[in-house]
Amino acid sequence: MFALLSRIYHISNPPKVKKNDVDEKGKPLNFGCLGAAKITPGALIKPSYSHAEVNLYAVAARDAKRAEAFAKEHGFQKSYGGSNGYQDLIDDPEVDVIYNPLPNGLHFEWTMKALKGGKHVLLEKPATNTAAEATAIYELAARKNLVVLEAFHYRFHPAIQRVKAILDSNELGTIKNISASLTAPSGTAPEGDIRWSYELGGVPLWTRDVGYTVNVLRYLASSNPTAVLTAKAVPYSSRPEHKQVDKMFWATLSLEKEIIGELHSNLDEAKLFGIIPRIPKLSATVKCERGSVEIFNFLIPHFYHSITVSPTGKPRRIEKAYSFKDINLEAFVDKVKGRTPQTWVDSEDTVANMKWVEEIYAKDGFGSRPASKYVYHEDAT
Repeated sequence: MFALLSRIYHISNPPKVKKNDVDEKGKPLNFGCLGAAKITPGALIKPSYSHAEVNLYAVAARDAKRAEAFAKEHGFQKSYGGSNGYQDLIDDPEVDVIYNPLPNGLHFEWTMKALKGGKHVLLEKPATNTAAEATAIYELAARKNLVVLEAFHYRFHPAIQRVKAILDSNELGTIKNISASLTAPSGTAPEGDIRWSYELGGVPLWTRDVGYTVNVLRYLASSNPTAVLTAKAVPYSSRPEHKQVDKMFWATLSLEKEIIGELHSNLDEAKLFGIIPRIPKLSATVKCERGSVEIFNFLIPHFYHSITVSPTGKPRRIEKAYSFKDINLEAFVDKVKGRTPQTWVDSEDTVANMKWVEEIYAKDGFGSRPASKYVYHEDAT
């Protein structure tokens, strides 16, 4: 408990470094943030405090007063607001990087506009609504020699990397089965939350759960699926507007190397006795020919996690691997600065994840999320 409280304190109060000193690493990157999303403080603002090369330069929001208040609260130097606020931020010549945590349905349009404006992009997951859109983003980034990273933060944490190292060491032998679950108690996403908006590319299977579960499945297996064997989703409600909006799902996939993958997600898990929220299931279990390994809380391992290794015929052991640095942000800065990051989520990885999320939807008949209506033209906004 003391260790948990200590981690929460350090995560909430990261050490601050001086931003004004130009050291051997060079000038800090000016970050511009699109929107005032709830994820931004944890994903960018607080981690930036301990990064000398990250400067919170500007934020934009549709509401000018909200943008100004957000900038003042979190230490951004400038704010942009109004109907043209996002584009004004992109057009600011002092901005080096755009952080895009907008609703999923807006990711493609504003990432393409940011790249067109010559900005690197740190893009919240899922990158886009379709694999085709993700492909277009990375093709434009390559043409303009710019960096785009889909911010699957957990991939940069030593906990999941330790699990993969155990599997890669062959201690447990060949992988046979991988199961991944991600659930949250009822009320986590209340009525009106963008997760329930089909038009904004929402729904749990897309926004969070299947994106993460497919990703961890592929990462630990070191391979891609070959087919979706089964898929079942439960609609959020019986209303017509929710016919393509799921609140829970199950899927079974076959992967290369004869691995079977099982996924489960539920963003509306019923409370015990109708009043007690259930503990979220945020786990992945890998069964191998000579034992198994399970990670609890692969999603946000910096708060708490456990890695349980159970070799056949040997004592079970529990490992942990913590780090208070936001390695996701550090890797992104390294890439922009021309250095080799500790690990990376490349374009092929992002596109493959989107492809198999779409395949799961197709199997169940839900269909892909709506493609963006934005059409990129080099000579137009």
